Amino acid sequence: MVDLFQTTDSNDDSYSAKDIEVLEGLEPVRRRPGMYIGGTDDRALHHLVAELLDNAMDEAVAGHATRIEIELSAEDRVTIRDNGRGIPVDAHPKFTELSALEVILTTLHSGAKFTDKSYQTSGGLHGVGLSVVNALASSLTVEVARDRQLWRQSYAEGKPQGKLEALGSVQNRRGTSITFVPDTKIFGNDLHFSAARLYRLARSKAYLHRGVEIRWSCDPALLGEHDKTPQQEILHFPGGLRDFLASILDERQTIVDQPFSGESTFSNSAGKVEWAITWPAGPEEGFVSSYCNTVPTPDGGSHEQGFRTALAKAIKAYGDLVGNKKAANITAEDLLGGACLLLSVFIKNPQFQGQTKERLSSPEAAKLVEATVKDHFDHWLSGNPERAGKLLEHLIERAEERQRRKQEREQSRKTATNRRSRLPGKLSDCARTKAEGTEIFLVEGDSAGGSAKQARNRDTQAVLPLRGKILNVASATAEKLRGNQEISDIIQALGCGTRGQFDQEKLRYERVIIMTDADVDGAHIASLLITFFFREMRGLIDAGCLYIAQPPLYRLTQGDKSVYAHDEEDRERLTREVFKNKGKVEVSRFKGLGEMPPAQLRETTMAPGKRSLLRVVVHPRDAYEGPENDVQEAEERVEHLMGKKAELRFAFIQEHARFMDSEALDV
Repeated sequence: MVDLFQTTDSNDDSYSAKDIEVLEGLEPVRRRPGMYIGGTDDRALHHLVAELLDNAMDEAVAGHATRIEIELSAEDRVTIRDNGRGIPVDAHPKFTELSALEVILTTLHSGAKFTDKSYQTSGGLHGVGLSVVNALASSLTVEVARDRQLWRQSYAEGKPQGKLEALGSVQNRRGTSITFVPDTKIFGNDLHFSAARLYRLARSKAYLHRGVEIRWSCDPALLGEHDKTPQQEILHFPGGLRDFLASILDERQTIVDQPFSGESTFSNSAGKVEWAITWPAGPEEGFVSSYCNTVPTPDGGSHEQGFRTALAKAIKAYGDLVGNKKAANITAEDLLGGACLLLSVFIKNPQFQGQTKERLSSPEAAKLVEATVKDHFDHWLSGNPERAGKLLEHLIERAEERQRRKQEREQSRKTATNRRSRLPGKLSDCARTKAEGTEIFLVEGDSAGGSAKQARNRDTQAVLPLRGKILNVASATAEKLRGNQEISDIIQALGCGTRGQFDQEKLRYERVIIMTDADVDGAHIASLLITFFFREMRGLIDAGCLYIAQPPLYRLTQGDKSVYAHDEEDRERLTREVFKNKGKVEVSRFKGLGEMPPAQLRETTMAPGKRSLLRVVVHPRDAYEGPENDVQEAEERVEHLMGKKAELRFAFIQEHARFMDSEALDV
């Protein structure tokens, strides 16, 4: 019998008190940066600038600063300046040997934002922003102009490089200036600040607070030839989010002539909310961008929920007012599903999920936003009945379309449960149950299938990955045909039967698209699939339902411009026509569909309106001969190229080899 609690003497001294390590100061940040900024990737690198900009914005929102400067210099050197009160430099009452400035820069969870004495609302909450930036910077210099005196102190990897230095008196300067360079020991040598990204960050902050002027400047050497980021610009937007929304929408048509926008302080609570929303016409998707205390909340949260609830209640109340009973069916999904919304709140002590503050989780924010926005939306609707009527009609159409899709799905579940249960397990089906507007992609390999599943439109596009080269049906026996798993999966997925049992009405998709790599192996697989459909489901070709996707082979990039080429000839043409044979063009060759990022696969090969598809047809041999002659010739060609007799293929190759350019062969 083994004693589970028996101990041995061999490792008694391997774990003791001396193994317990206590990290002091900023060492925890350098050891585990992911705990404080979410990682050491490109997003985390730019988050350092966001932390400093948030601090400057807090001064502006509190009414103590009117100007912020952000400067990007060579070697990833960033400077953030404000004309606020300046960080205190007098001795800290608890750490009397240190200035308050040094305490803030070297001690986690230190700052003036834990109470509302200095800031009613703020984006920096945990007292770690500035100290974390200091810890992860190879060098950081801070200058403070306060009480007409200028002070400076320098740091390296979070450690002071000397005492706080008094530089003398200044008359026309106040506030804080911080210059830092991120530490390559933490972020590596390959990551660099993006001028375009920092400019967008600065611009969004200026939109979020009407009273601030942000001055942007960038070393021109950091801007590419085709980079549209300005070298210098003063960012000031008196119209706030309304101006922001107008700049994003540009020339897009909208359902209503004016957006619903406004700004209001919360009753019985410190803080305010600002919003701008409109409903675009046409098929383009909308967006929701929300902020709390100028900090972006890409994952939304309680302020978005309060806004949704306010609009839903108000539109239903307006429907009651005008006697439109259909308005009762409108949901928040109908209201915001295709809308373009910008939402910004300022509240005391907000609760975020995680240090990077990507989602607001303050329940009181939902109540404050709902109560405030609902009244304003009520007035906006009743103040212009014509505009409100157009919006109401649009939302009712969306609600009816949503209900129709729901009924179709429910009906489909009732009538097609057995049929769906027989679908292949690796088929990623689309949500739409009717064939109209749907398509299935037959994809070469599981890797490409995975990319296609991420790139597809889940509502209308299905993906069936195929493993390897399918059976050549032109030379296979009926027994092999029945026993082949890949062919069986295709037949089950399409649901329309084969040969004599083929029924076009039972085809589960409007289009069947063959999507293989843009190389010789991909072409071979495509030819095998075409042979299968020609022999087993010819009615599908006759109905014009079979297509071949045209994925690109090359990606050509110069600056911020990228185009895609399908072959070598297309590559040369684009180099000549698009890039005018000027400058260096970076050429990337795709090894296969599985190597393409889903976003590129969607843009180049799967998204309707952007992709190229070849329809498979039985090409006429002679304009004066009937279609039966076309089919007969196609049968002969398939038999020659794909049939059992190898000598026929050999004869075809000998006959046509002289027409082939040897340089075009992809061996």
